Amino acid sequence: MLMYFMYNMYYMLFFMFLSGLVVFCSMRKHILLSLLSLEYIVLCIYIFMIMYMINNLGDMYLVLVFLTFSVCEGVLGLSILVTIIRSYGNDQVNSLFMMKW
Repeated sequence: MLMYFMYNMYYMLFFMFLSGLVVFCSMRKHILLSLLSLEYIVLCIYIFMIMYMINNLGDMYLVLVFLTFSVCEGVLGLSILVTIIRSYGNDQVNSLFMMKW
C-alpha cells in the first residue's frame, strides 16, 4: 500500500514538473512570470529530491546544497528583474532591444 502511494506521489511530482515546464515555455511576455515558473520547477525538483533521499539514500546533505543554489538563482533572477524595471519601466520582453543594452 505504501509503495503504491509513493509511486503515485512520483507521478504527481512529474506531472507538476511538466506543467511548470509548459508554463515556462508559454509565458514569454513577462520576465516575472518566467521567473515564477522557474521557481515552481525548482520547488518540484526539491520535493522530488527529498522524497528520493528519504526512501533510498538517507543523506540530506545534497538537498541542502541544492537549496542553496536555488536561493542564489532566485536572488540573481530578482536582481536582473529589478535592474530591467529600473532601466525600462516594465518587465515586458518585447520592450527590450539589444541596441539599448
